[in-house]
Amino acid sequence: MLNTIAQYFSFRTDIGFLQFKQKVIHNQYWLSFFYVHIFSIVICLLAGLTQFSGQILKNHKKLHRIFGKIYVYNVLFINFPACFILAAFSNGGILGISGFLVQNLLWGYFTVIAVLSIRKRDIFKHKNFMILSYSVTTTAITFRIIKNLFYNETVFSYELFYGLNVWVSLLFNLGVAFLIISGNSKSLSLESNVINKNKE
Repeated sequence: MLNTIAQYFSFRTDIGFLQFKQKVIHNQYWLSFFYVHIFSIVICLLAGLTQFSGQILKNHKKLHRIFGKIYVYNVLFINFPACFILAAFSNGGILGISGFLVQNLLWGYFTVIAVLSIRKRDIFKHKNFMILSYSVTTTAITFRIIKNLFYNETVFSYELFYGLNVWVSLLFNLGVAFLIISGNSKSLSLESNVINKNKE
């Protein structure tokens, strides 16, 4: 992922993903949002990852809050608006555009609910929605893994594969997130039963 992003520091418009966007690279608004998204998403991925560190949460709560704010501000005030513009010009036709729009709406929704939950001191709900939010964040990685593993230009239409991949990546990541949440819920339930039995 870092290697993919690093190439764009040259600001050339004939490399990587931009090779497939030659029809819109002359649109300075689109190009600006592209660079904003591609460079800021690294910070978003790293800041979000720290939120799942038990050690940071236990021993450095202030650091946990700082990284959490960086993640939230990055998602809601930088990438959420940028991705709406990028989604409107997405590859993959209707499948790609609709997939990215749904992805972006869920990203914003999950992140907002996570923030509202922690303000109400509902830690369990906050954690679950942060898992969901981060699962959307990491669709960028899943998308590239699927593309590298399965795309063959002699077999698949690029536009169709791209559009389907947007949806597959999103659904796969959400599925993993719900499995994690379900596992956490079962663990919490077992812990509560053990505590209640001990009290008895």
